[in-house]
Amino acid sequence: MSRIGNKPITVPDGVEVKIDGQKITVKGPKGTLEREIHKNISLKMDGNTINVMRLNDEPENKSVHGLTRTLINNMIIGVKDEFTRELQINGVGYRVAKQGNNLNLTLGYSHPVIFDAPAGITFDVPNANTIIVKGIDKELVGQTAAVIRTKRPPEVYRGKGIKYAEEVIRRKEGKTGK
Repeated sequence: MSRIGNKPITVPDGVEVKIDGQKITVKGPKGTLEREIHKNISLKMDGNTINVMRLNDEPENKSVHGLTRTLINNMIIGVKDEFTRELQINGVGYRVAKQGNNLNLTLGYSHPVIFDAPAGITFDVPNANTIIVKGIDKELVGQTAAVIRTKRPPEVYRGKGIKYAEEVIRRKEGKTGK
């Protein structure tokens, strides 16, 4: 029994939800998102609440039930308040600068790394060592932050590289630590 899937979703003021068969469209002050719903999941809207129901208790339907509810809830939260993900750059000479919608990353390579912003994503660079990724689609914000992190992942000896703000890098001692 999916406890998450059985929870109703409350639609806040200023957000408009339209259900058309197996397609849901959520429109809010920050933008519009659309998503196809799994064929064995049905949506029922009563006033300002949405209930997610599955056809039967087959294992596949059980696994998709809670996921669908969470995805719809994230769509509603995203169009009302944007999702953000913060990255920090550590290392001597490592820095970031914003060029229009793109990022210019100096990460110790022989050339600067230019990262183009995907559609629907904006970057905020409050200082030379911090990147804030913003957008209404939670999945796209997380994926973009992960791709930026892969340009120079943090290393365990000195902690140099790009890391998430909440990430803790476990340090190794090195050769002299015997």
